[in-house]
Amino acid sequence: MTYFELSQSQENLTSHSGLALFGAAFEKTQLDQRVNQFKLAGAKRAPDISHSDILKSYIGLLGLGQSDYENIEPFRDDELVFKLPLGLNGVPSSATLRQRLNQLATMAAAPTLLTVIKEESLALLKQAGATFSPTVRELIPLDIDVSPFDNSKSHKEDVSRTYKGFDGYAPILAYLGLEGYLMNVELRPGQQHCQKGTPAFLRETLTLTRQLTSARLLVRLDSGNDDAENLSILTEAENVEFIIKRNRRQESQELWLERAKKLGQAEEVRPGKIVYRGEIWLTKQLTLQGQPVERKIRCLFEVTERTITAAGQRLLLPEVEVDTYWASLLDPVEVIIDQYHQHGTSEQYHSEFKNDIDLERLPSSKFKTNQLILHCGLFAYNQLRLIGQVANEGDDLPLRKPANRRRIKTVIQNLIYLAARIARHARHYKLSFGAWSPWFPAFERVYHHLTG
Repeated sequence: MTYFELSQSQENLTSHSGLALFGAAFEKTQLDQRVNQFKLAGAKRAPDISHSDILKSYIGLLGLGQSDYENIEPFRDDELVFKLPLGLNGVPSSATLRQRLNQLATMAAAPTLLTVIKEESLALLKQAGATFSPTVRELIPLDIDVSPFDNSKSHKEDVSRTYKGFDGYAPILAYLGLEGYLMNVELRPGQQHCQKGTPAFLRETLTLTRQLTSARLLVRLDSGNDDAENLSILTEAENVEFIIKRNRRQESQELWLERAKKLGQAEEVRPGKIVYRGEIWLTKQLTLQGQPVERKIRCLFEVTERTITAAGQRLLLPEVEVDTYWASLLDPVEVIIDQYHQHGTSEQYHSEFKNDIDLERLPSSKFKTNQLILHCGLFAYNQLRLIGQVANEGDDLPLRKPANRRRIKTVIQNLIYLAARIARHARHYKLSFGAWSPWFPAFERVYHHLTG
């Protein structure tokens, strides 16, 4: 074993030079100007540390994959490592960070602040030229889904039993494109049904999305959101198609099997397993332009009948599995069902949002503060996603496997936690990377893209 002599130099080193990418991204927004206009009730003067510095400090922490308030403390006395790259005038203490986030979350204008954060996040994507890859027929997918956050064994406000069987929150999230950019978030109590509040969330999401693209959208929703109000909103929306998994409620499987045998196309997948696929048009009572209207909507079905198990055992009674979908598209049934299955990719986005930036166990005991923190997470997530996608466009990545999207954790590990030396010369600052730094070409390319 080689033994090393340990010493501490006087040079300014940073192990997360990627915060400079965050600082460059902030410069493409008007976050400072818009956030600092908010006034706290009873405040007689502007605070020593501005609201924007509070939010940017916390978003910077999330960019490092850290969500606890206490993680800000090591950065308070270092002017170069945290404050300089993010363009801050001051770094708050953990107590100030906690207190100010509570104040901002509970002020009368808090809903407007949340809207500002979302709009500036989207403005960043627009200014940086983010691209949104389409799926079938040049439709850009907009996936909306609820994902429970496990906050078990905590006494946080509105933590309650989720449908996953643990105590926590049940936020709803909306992602755009095959890249999975986050358009909208809303924190909800764990026991809240996924459809409650969804129509308003859907309208807001469509409005926000139109700030980025006028292309045709493909909205995909789970069966929990099979509701006439959602269908009405999507039917009225311009340049919007949809696929919603139907909630069959009390409909009989045997009735669907009989219907499928009459109207569907049969495919024997293996001996003892037949899949019937087809379509029918069902009448739904919608509300269009404020008036009740009966409208026929295309309903697709996929009915599976099993008489023999995969292991070869014959069943006394056949097993029947029924999946049905609402769809505005006129593509073949197989294409649309496959498109709905691709909606499952949003589970990967959920995982990155909850785990990679450490937001599953939200840090505050107050619901409104956690709502604000969730929106800070949206900003940090989109910054990291943008950095990863810009880096992915080049041919200089030291990764063997090509991919259309880089996981947030990969971006944090390789581009945010990148070691460098910070030097000052002739009133200019310089980040100097090591002689062996395989990620430097990608870092340099992303930085110039964000500052260009």
